[in-house]
Amino acid sequence: MANKRYSCIGLYNPKSPENVGSVMRAAGCYNVASVFYTGKRYERARDFVTDTKKVHQDIPLIGIDDLKKIIPLGCIPVAVEMVEGARSLPEYTHPDRAIYIFGPEDGSLGKDVLEWCEDVIYIPTNGCMNLAATVNVVLYDRLAKGNNTRSGPKF
Repeated sequence: MANKRYSCIGLYNPKSPENVGSVMRAAGCYNVASVFYTGKRYERARDFVTDTKKVHQDIPLIGIDDLKKIIPLGCIPVAVEMVEGARSLPEYTHPDRAIYIFGPEDGSLGKDVLEWCEDVIYIPTNGCMNLAATVNVVLYDRLAKGNNTRSGPKF
């Protein structure tokens, strides 16, 4: 049987090519299937400055208007945001199939995005981390928990 575990990333209006390049590098490290982004800021300066492994050649990086419209079949949208009511990442059980939604480094996800995300998680820190660090921590947590997903060790 094929592996049912699947993850992709949605970036809401990322600030810079450095942010996106670093996210792409993380995506390559943790077997992310695809990365989607919205907004115009990245488009103006797209050059993969920090994608030193050229992951963009293997993992699709797709610009879209609305992240909600591209949720892959069976994926649970998981917002990563420090807001009241969010679940702590160490206590979170990842869905087998997830799209992780991250806000811009210099802002937050809006209520309109949080409303359609089924889960909202946060990383307990003394302050906010940059976008790439946040993506790495969430994806590492998913990897480290291994088969500890909602469906358990057997699919």
